[in-house]
Amino acid sequence: MEGAREVLEGLEQAAARKRYEALLPVQLAYLAGRDVPLGEDELAGAVRRAVFVLAAGGDPHRELDPDGEAVATLAGDLETPERRSAYSAALAGLHAQARDLPRVSHMLEELIRDREDAWRWLACALLAEELAEE
Repeated sequence: MEGAREVLEGLEQAAARKRYEALLPVQLAYLAGRDVPLGEDELAGAVRRAVFVLAAGGDPHRELDPDGEAVATLAGDLETPERRSAYSAALAGLHAQARDLPRVSHMLEELIRDREDAWRWLACALLAEELAEE
């Protein structure tokens, strides 16, 4: 993953200063997600459905919940064995680059250990990206 080391170092520094520490899982999921093959049209449709689910539950600009219905909808719509495999490989690749970054390495280990949680964090990151663009 080109340029990932610099991003990982920045995330480690921010987490060490307790800045944005709560965002670490979604940031790492997003970074690893760059290696997941997602077609633009399919992604756009899946994100649109997730936004509708989010809006049906109230304010679509409220804080996203990785365990929420909108994130679960997006995660389910995008899930394929090939994508899961690519995502797992990307997380492992990031972990290999982050071995000397304790906070980032620990969070990557958590994401690698809990594949379901990690997949929801990726969906959460993709949904957050869409909402940020609005």
